[in-house]
This record gives sequence, C-alpha cells and structure tokens, in this order.
Amino acid sequence: MFAPGHITLGVMFPIESFEGDAPTMRDQEQLACRAEELGFAALWVRDVPLRDPQVSDLGQVFDPWVYLGWIAAHTSTIALATTSLILPLRHPLHTAKAAASLDQLSKGRLVLGTSIGERTNEFPAFGIDPDEREALFRENFGVIRAVMCREYPMLRSSYGALDGSADCIPKPIGTLPMLVSGSCQQTLAWIAHEADGWISYPRPLSIQAKVAASWRAAVAELDPSVFKPFAQSFHVDLATDPDAPATPLHFGLRGGRNVICHFLEELRDAGVHHVILNFRYAQRDARSLVEEFGAHILPRLSDASPMLHVAAHGR
Repeated sequence: MFAPGHITLGVMFPIESFEGDAPTMRDQEQLACRAEELGFAALWVRDVPLRDPQVSDLGQVFDPWVYLGWIAAHTSTIALATTSLILPLRHPLHTAKAAASLDQLSKGRLVLGTSIGERTNEFPAFGIDPDEREALFRENFGVIRAVMCREYPMLRSSYGALDGSADCIPKPIGTLPMLVSGSCQQTLAWIAHEADGWISYPRPLSIQAKVAASWRAAVAELDPSVFKPFAQSFHVDLATDPDAPATPLHFGLRGGRNVICHFLEELRDAGVHHVILNFRYAQRDARSLVEEFGAHILPRLSDASPMLHVAAHGR
C-alpha cells in the first residue's frame, strides 16, 4: 500500500456523490469489490459518532468497526483503513481489541488511522472534556500500541490499569500500522517518532511538497533508514473530456483524466505516497469514476517494482 517513490490510490466511503449530509449507501459492497478488482490499494471509512447539522457530513453513517467488518467479508485483498478513529472518545482497550479482531478476521488488512476529534460538541455526550483531547490522544495511542504489541503488559492510564495478570486479545497479525491524521495537537517530532505514517490534508502543490519534505526530515532525524509514508485526502471529479483543464473543487479538483493523472504524478514527485479519493462532490456517477480511474489512471501510476510495505503482512 505504501512505498518510497510510489503513489497508490484509495477510495473513501461512501463511494458516491450526494447532497446534504446523508448518503444513500447503496451498492457500496459491489463498488468496494470492483475497486479491489481494479487495483485500488485501500478502502477508507470515517468515524462520525453523532449527527451535527452544522457540519453536514455523516461519513458512511455506520459505525466504522461494524462497517469495515462487513466490507472485509465482501473483499479479500484490498487494505481496510480508518481516517480516522477518534481515540479520546473510546476506551483504548476497546479500540485495541476491535482493531486486532478486524485485522485477524481480514487476514492482516487493517491500517489504523487515528484522530483527536474535531467536533467538540461530541465530547460532552461521551463525558469527555474537549480540552483534554491532546493528552488523551497521546495516552490512548501509547496504550493501544502497547497492548497490541506486548503480552500481559503492566501499564496505567486515565481509563484504568493493567497489572500484568490479564492480557488484551487477540493480537494483530504482525505489526499493525498506526497512522495519525492531521496534527492531533502533537508536534511533528512526536508523530514521526510514535506513528507509522502521517495523513495530512490537501494543499497547493508547492506547499504540500514542503510539508512532505518536513515529514521526511522529521522521520530521517530519528532514523534515516526508516520509511514512513505521507498520505492525503483528495476530493475529485473527472470531466467527460479526458483533456479538460482542472477547475477547483472543494478540497480537490475537477478535470479530465489526463490532467488529474498528471496532478497525481506531481503529488508523487512531491513526496505523497497515498491519495484517498473522495467522490462526494462529483457530478458523475461514482461507479463510472471508479471504472475510469481503474482503466486509465491506475495503470499509469503503477510500477512493476516491488513495494516495500509498512508492515510485513501485505499492507
């Protein structure tokens, strides 16, 4: 899914364009299977616990763990990823058990993107002070990592303690990649040290190149031999004319496939390793977009060289 000098494409659920905050969620299983067949690298879900009419975004509506389990049962090789799970709203042991369970049942396909949570009106409903998000995120990240990597660990957190007499099972298959979305109110040095990769936001190309370079520098300062990927989201629509010039789209672009492919190649050259495609604002049917990306763009971005994966079991 990730490799130095390469760029891969994933697709965000819901795989459809829609108005308002509620997608139809029709035919998502078939679209997921088709994305896998065409060579997309990952399927991504959001974590939106509560409806906020002011935000107008419900993600894929369904709980991320339940929905990824459903999609895992319909697919076999494509990576299953979260962007991103809101760590402060969940007990870290529940998160670790759910993540490892899904990883085992999907045969090692989970990539765990994590977040601090941006909708502060959700936190009181869960009894969490939003001002504590920074510390809770950092603490939860460490607990989840520890209980997935170690047997019978001894640790203490704001949520409780393990004294070495009990263990969180199952464990994931190998090392489960944990990514951070945005800054999560942490320093870049902390993210580079603790996370296996960074999911950032779309920016003008020249600025994104600088952000990606700063990420590589932060990782290299810790260990020059280590590769940690840089990913971003991207709202996109394809014009019917393959050479139609690009026009601005909310957090993305609309344009002909040749223009969009060239832009993705520029992102690759700027240091982006994975792009999460979002079709929400597209004028065309999402199925036709999946097909066109698969037939005309993915082959141009692919390379015959073997990929160096973040983890050793297929991610």
